[in-house]
Amino acid sequence: MSEGASPGCPPSRSGPARGLAQGWCALSALHGRIESHIERALQAGHELSVREFSVLNVLSEQHDGPGGHLRMNQVADSVVLSQSATTRLVTRLEERGLLSRYLCPDDRRGIYTNVTPDGLALLGEARPTHDNALREALQEAARRPELAPLVTAVETLAPST
Repeated sequence: MSEGASPGCPPSRSGPARGLAQGWCALSALHGRIESHIERALQAGHELSVREFSVLNVLSEQHDGPGGHLRMNQVADSVVLSQSATTRLVTRLEERGLLSRYLCPDDRRGIYTNVTPDGLALLGEARPTHDNALREALQEAARRPELAPLVTAVETLAPST
């Protein structure tokens, strides 16, 4: 593998697109590694997928009042799923008692979703697992020369505490 090439990425031809393609491939590899690591940790510790965690997390940030609710298409955009996949995921979480849905009082066509107390409790238990798995995955990826610059970029994006 040539220097700067990412695992699973075929070497690209020379030219202006080479760096762009290799960069995209490295970013995709980093995302896949992180998501797989977090998925295993969440499944083992909490019987949650990464997507389920993401939906609970996004919906837990809703509040009553103007602008405090998300329609399903907004949830889908937030967790990068199709609307139909998001609806199926929300239905599964609702069946587990982690979410509840209700009609929008101002627009009877709109459906809002709330995280139940059980959902909030599970999210609270799972958050440290998620965060630790994320840190572990980033530390592991940082040891790979082709991924290290991307890890640095991700860490730079984190707000300082």
